[in-house]
Amino acid sequence: MPEMTHPRELFLHELGDILYAERVLVKALPKLQKEASDPELAEGFKGHLAETEKHVTNLEQAFKALGEKPKAQKCPGIEGIKQEHDDFVKNESPTAAVLDSFLTSAGARAEHYEIAAYEGLIISAEAMGENKVVTLLSKNLAQEQEALRKIKKIGKRLARARAREAARA
Repeated sequence: MPEMTHPRELFLHELGDILYAERVLVKALPKLQKEASDPELAEGFKGHLAETEKHVTNLEQAFKALGEKPKAQKCPGIEGIKQEHDDFVKNESPTAAVLDSFLTSAGARAEHYEIAAYEGLIISAEAMGENKVVTLLSKNLAQEQEALRKIKKIGKRLARARAREAARA
């Protein structure tokens, strides 16, 4: 493998990393929606799927704006979050309420990962003077931040409900 020597190469690698992550999430979100027993949580996953599909399109457009063919790079970060989910569901046999709480935490982890990726990419795109790319990435970032806000709100509601149930027991 040739040595990476230019910041643009790193930028394209990281852009490919988040493209891979978003594509993984497009496949995962319908599964998470089915697993969620809480209607608001299930609806949140459903709504975020449409946004995530648009994120993929925006990333592909960012590659094209740079004169590059969209190329996904395997993303160990999102793979780890996905594997954690799969292992938990398989090995712990959670109740519906516990699974909903886990899904909110897993969703928040994914959103934090994506937010960090987009923030770093935006800094680099700004430094390179790639204004169209900054605009595309900023749209994705804003939606990820809103998705995190929503999932945290749901997670807090579910945690309070579990605490009330535990106090009654």
